[in-house]
Amino acid sequence: MNIDLTDTTSGEINSTLVTARRAMGSPAVGMVLTLVIVTDEGSHYDALKAANEASKEHPSRILVVVRRPGRSPRDRATARLDAEVRVGGETGTGETVLLRLHGELAGHAHSVVLPLLLPDAPVVVWWPADAPEHPSKDPLGALAQRRITDAAETEDPVSALRLRALSYAPGDTDLAWTRVTLWRSVLAAALDQGQTPITGAAVEGEEYNPSVELLALWLAARLEVPVRRVVSEGPGITAVRMATGEGDVCLVRGSGSLARLSVPGQPDRGVALHRRSTAELIAEELRRLDPDETYAQAVGFGLDRLERPGAAAATGGAAEPAQDAEPAQEPAQEPAQEPAAEPAGGAGSPAAKGAGRSRAKRSGRKEAR
Repeated sequence: MNIDLTDTTSGEINSTLVTARRAMGSPAVGMVLTLVIVTDEGSHYDALKAANEASKEHPSRILVVVRRPGRSPRDRATARLDAEVRVGGETGTGETVLLRLHGELAGHAHSVVLPLLLPDAPVVVWWPADAPEHPSKDPLGALAQRRITDAAETEDPVSALRLRALSYAPGDTDLAWTRVTLWRSVLAAALDQGQTPITGAAVEGEEYNPSVELLALWLAARLEVPVRRVVSEGPGITAVRMATGEGDVCLVRGSGSLARLSVPGQPDRGVALHRRSTAELIAEELRRLDPDETYAQAVGFGLDRLERPGAAAATGGAAEPAQDAEPAQEPAQEPAQEPAAEPAGGAGSPAAKGAGRSRAKRSGRKEAR
């Protein structure tokens, strides 16, 4: 059932929701939370589709806030609320309200959303793109127990992670972090099988991928060992290599959904590491409404504390960084493995690191443009 309301109010929307539930034969409210999606006209369809899929696991009242401030002075001076109420059908046991805020009302979305929140139920706010600099201080974010952003949808994901670290408040999370859940689970299980200490690690992946950065930060924070961020051609995260006294623990994934896990003293095995949809990511985040302390530790660890080999940043190759993660135990073999990729002074020298950072910054500015 779809009901369109033009130039309406929050009170009228609430009355329409009650009437629609009764017409559907379910006057009781069986929803567990309110999910507020703050997006634009062009992106609201995909975000709403993902939220509807997630609501099958977490019945929710979904409020989609679409701001339309207008371009002309007359449009900006007006204030009008249009709404579309959806009950039943693809919304399942939940409810969906699409809110279009016109003119001056676009700057006061919290006053429209507040009367529509489910009473005595948690509130989650999700910005699929263009999240505020301080989600917890945003008027809509202040209403929520959980605030979800996505650094991967920004122009400069690495800078977005730095901002997330500075503005972090309990309840914040990012879908770039949710995307590495399977990787963290497999790596933690692999480390539980042996007692050999980890002496170093390397994480390989696309250059502008915040999930690769967060996985490297998590390893560095938890293992308390040097972790190198190595650039590969992707897609996404391609490999994690952890050096031990008995050999390397390697988790390598190509373009498919099956990864290969290698542990010293054990046969290689295949591990399912598929790339999950946005609906699966949102469903995972809605399973827990308490602060994610592990995410807070990872994002706040400090991107500058990761090692970034100059040769890898310059070439962007995948095969050579994979070999470069191993010679930490056998430095004598390093020239034979990477004679062409190693710059003058060595990848570990201050000059090489400085050159690598300079090239990476120039590349980042060029791509952002």
